[in-house]
Amino acid sequence: GDWDFWSDWKDRRLWVTVTPIVLVTFPAAIQAWAWERFRNPWGATVAVLALLFGEWVNRYFNFWGWTYFPINFVFPAVLVPGAILLDTFLMLSGSYLFTAIVGGMAWGLVFYPGNWPIIAPLHVPVEYNGMLMSIADIQGYNYVRTGTPEYIRMVEKGTLRTFGKDVAP
Repeated sequence: GDWDFWSDWKDRRLWVTVTPIVLVTFPAAIQAWAWERFRNPWGATVAVLALLFGEWVNRYFNFWGWTYFPINFVFPAVLVPGAILLDTFLMLSGSYLFTAIVGGMAWGLVFYPGNWPIIAPLHVPVEYNGMLMSIADIQGYNYVRTGTPEYIRMVEKGTLRTFGKDVAP
């Protein structure tokens, strides 16, 4: 979805929870199929690599080829560490239940740290026109997307983040 398309929407709350939950279904299904049919413990990794290849083709031709958005603004999430953990738990245990509980938890927990090397440079604070912003926010302001509600980016600005880490208008 949109949380995985734009680097200024890869936030610390919704992207890290929604994306791994939604993306675990296909690797788990292909992992179960490959394990049941062939006893191959690398079904999730193959699924993630195929998904990542398709995502890069999509991002390059559709975002760069059609609209000239910079690739570092629309990169896909890194899912390979979680897929390797899923396959490792299935290979070591041979149990779907153990893999679903422990491997699924590891999939979700390793998602954000696995993406830190790519996201960290985009969260560097800079001063831009007298406002403290991140580089991802500046990209979002300079490369405006059609149909994007501008207030979504404004919510993360300044002192609008309050006590319980919820956003207050």
